[in-house]
Parts: sequence; C-alpha cells; structure tokens
Amino acid sequence: MPRGNASVTKCHYKGKDEDFIVFVESADDVEKWKNDSSIPLAQVVSGFKIMITHKQGAQGQLDGASKSQIENEFGSSDEDEAIKQILTKGTLQVSENSERSGDTNITKGGTIGHATGNR
Repeated sequence: MPRGNASVTKCHYKGKDEDFIVFVESADDVEKWKNDSSIPLAQVVSGFKIMITHKQGAQGQLDGASKSQIENEFGSSDEDEAIKQILTKGTLQVSENSERSGDTNITKGGTIGHATGNR
C-alpha cells in the first residue's frame, strides 16, 4: 500500500459557542450507524473523545472539550449522547495523509521538484 493513502476521518459540528470534532473510523461506518442505531458507537468512533477547535472551524487547534462545554452545547454532560448528536448533525470530513500534507495525492503525477526533506 502506498504511504500516501493514510487518511483521518472526523465529524465537525458547529455549535453555538464552540466547534466540536469527533474522530471516526470511516465515513462509511458513520453512514451505516445512522441507518442502523443498533451498531455500537465503539465500532464507529475512533476513541470516545470530543474535541473543540476554539471557533476555528474543522481545522483549528484541537483541545479536549470540558464537561461544561459539552453540557452548554448539548444540554447534558453525557459524552455518548453528545457524540451521537455530533455524528447526526455534523459534517464528515476526510483528511488525506495528515502527517505529510505535501504529498496528499502522489498517485496523480510525479513528485519530482516537490521534495519534502530527507527521506
């Protein structure tokens, strides 16, 4: 498998006071879960951690959301319920190869002249 195929999938939810992010296994898993609520969240979510981006959209610096931030936005400090709302109402985004963003699409053309340092 070419090393340029690594991807990160996240769900971004723009809240009233904060932008929330939950990392997921794949967009397909989220869509399956939306259609079949019997699928456990553990098979969909990549770690049960809700992140915030300090109102910087989906690309801002990530920090863990506090219980009060979760409660203020979702009306409960229950993280599972907040994650369900983020997955249901949020927008899925796939980022290709986050560690080496200079070579995100190396299958379309050569990389000559696009060196990213010593390898």
